[in-house]
Amino acid sequence: MRIDGGKVFVDGVFKDANLLCEGETISAVCYRKGIAAFPHHEAFDARGCYVIPGLIDLHFHGCMGHDFCEGTHDAFHALCAYEASRGVTSVCPATMTYPEEKLSHIMTQAASFAPAPHESALVGINMEGPFISHGKIGAQNPAYVQPCDANMIRRLQALSGGLIKLVDIAPEERGALEFIREMHDEVCISLAHTCADYQQACDAFEAGACHVTHLCNAMPPLLHRAPGPIAAAFDASHSTVELICDGIHIHPAMVRCMFGLFGDDRIVLVSDTMEATGLEDGSFELGGQEVFVHGKEARLAAGALAGSVSDLMTCLRCAVQDMNIALESALKAATENPARVLGLDNERGFIKPGYFADFVVLDKNLEIKQVFIRGKELL
Repeated sequence: MRIDGGKVFVDGVFKDANLLCEGETISAVCYRKGIAAFPHHEAFDARGCYVIPGLIDLHFHGCMGHDFCEGTHDAFHALCAYEASRGVTSVCPATMTYPEEKLSHIMTQAASFAPAPHESALVGINMEGPFISHGKIGAQNPAYVQPCDANMIRRLQALSGGLIKLVDIAPEERGALEFIREMHDEVCISLAHTCADYQQACDAFEAGACHVTHLCNAMPPLLHRAPGPIAAAFDASHSTVELICDGIHIHPAMVRCMFGLFGDDRIVLVSDTMEATGLEDGSFELGGQEVFVHGKEARLAAGALAGSVSDLMTCLRCAVQDMNIALESALKAATENPARVLGLDNERGFIKPGYFADFVVLDKNLEIKQVFIRGKELL
């Protein structure tokens, strides 16, 4: 399969290039204009379009009436099919705050799951709970919050077949720093749902934490005499941070500030979608709690935001078109950077020979024209 004539996103910039795919991988990238670089192969005409790596969402919960925590292959297939249709070709869905018994079932089912040819790859699991703070509970269930437990994570990791990539914690809670020191070489540890002050967050990064979950949300704000975890993340140059650019979770001016502060090498766009994504307004569920969706907002009855209903491609488009983030910067944050966080940057997130042939053809309005999953046309 050839993809001819497009503006291909390579090494952080767009270049005139043609692609050749053999089987599931990219076999060659030819930097030349025109459509005749690879004769004798079936061709897709991408002239006038962008060709970008498939997006990677390392933090979302559900879509199309299903949640990852259902822990069934039917739910996983529904999630991976929808995400693929939206140009998200690799997914690392997030669990919620649940007891170990339920989490164990989810991990076991994930370990035995294989996506269909038209579905996104399940490349990891993000544990958003249960090691968080009651003070910034958000839409998590407070009944199941517990102290950090390294042995629990190792039990769950064994059941998952090594799929757990991120574990979220509130670093100010009892035992958190000891957990970070013990586990930071086994999983990426992310600060989340936390009341931590600046020094507590700095201590966590020094101990080995390397990521921040949905920056600005469910944490103290950035203040001039109480800079909090946002400033601590900035000072920890090894850390990466997530942003939900759905136009609801963070004001566009703050998104621009965060890109200016951290740079596009350290920001990861995420969707944080819940099961209502792709459906009409109504009443849904997240983490065992009822969620009411109206337009682009998903909220608990008490008013707290309960995830998003904007898939990652929609968030990317919002960042570019509504928040004035450069397309190249937004793309890095939705492809290359999450691949690095997940340790998959040797096979995904980039358009390079030998990498999976996962890419999306977008028109000039950033609307999807075609999705390629492991070298096969989807739409």
